[in-house]
Amino acid sequence: MAFIKINKENFFHNLSQFTKKIGSKNSIAIVLKDNAYGHGLNLMAKLSAEFGLTKAVVRTTKEAEQIKPYFKYILVLGDKAIAQEPYTFALNSLEDIYKAEKNACVELKVDTGMHRNGIAMHEIEKALKLIEKKELLLVGVMSHNRSADELSSELFWQHKNFLEVKKRIEELVDTQLITYHNFNSATALRLACYNEKFIRLGIGAYGYSELPAIYDTLNLKPVLSLWAKRISTRQLKKGQRVGYGGQFVAPKEMTVSTYDLGYGDGWMRSNSFESFVTAEGLPLLGRVSMDYVILESTKDEVCIFNDALAAGKQLGTISYELMTQLHSDVKRVVT
Repeated sequence: MAFIKINKENFFHNLSQFTKKIGSKNSIAIVLKDNAYGHGLNLMAKLSAEFGLTKAVVRTTKEAEQIKPYFKYILVLGDKAIAQEPYTFALNSLEDIYKAEKNACVELKVDTGMHRNGIAMHEIEKALKLIEKKELLLVGVMSHNRSADELSSELFWQHKNFLEVKKRIEELVDTQLITYHNFNSATALRLACYNEKFIRLGIGAYGYSELPAIYDTLNLKPVLSLWAKRISTRQLKKGQRVGYGGQFVAPKEMTVSTYDLGYGDGWMRSNSFESFVTAEGLPLLGRVSMDYVILESTKDEVCIFNDALAAGKQLGTISYELMTQLHSDVKRVVT
């Protein structure tokens, strides 16, 4: 079966880059949702803890339970709030407050302009009263920026809105126990963030900046590379066709091999009609099958990609999608 290599040195390098910019490991909450962006939930949790991180962000309570041994604080973004340490839960709507379990630690998400999740800014007072009535422990207030990775001034508009949110909340409740955070990877790359108390570090930790080239950025290194193993080899005569539909026609006599990667492993079939070129310069020949691709190679192992940003551009998608769709059963090995 295809396999994934996780470069520990590159991961620690990226974390070190952000630690230097932010000023403290304690300010970094590593985002491990969706199988740690395809890198492997438990594996990346273990490596993050080895580096010295104590905070993590996940999508569900099920994910939180798997990484509980590694962290002192875990923020759950998309599940019902329950009273269980060390979890805190994002409140994405007023309905979430009504559903929350008494004594749960919660973080109120406020919509500052993305219009995806979070209460409206005019609902802040109502939300705070409901949180008090439901006897919830409010430990954080958060938001998310919609255009931090684009050539746009919208980031500054949203950041200004978030400062207004903070001001309103400070006028209404005792905020000594509340941490405010709206920095994701792109925001941390664009703005000064030394001594920022809380950074939700996702794609940047895994080696990517999606910012336009005009922006200065950190020296980040990809952590994940995808590899495939040779199953069989054969000789093609000129004119013989390969794979489903015989889409590829051999232009000459050539030696080709089948490798154990397909859309069943989470590799995109959409590259079938526009040949994807691997990290080693080998075009995929013909259509991608459920479990196989064909290359003009006799190597026992080939690297399909080692830079998800570049590979995603070939496939008309982003690094996030390319990595998160890789099947969790694909073996991950640390190098």
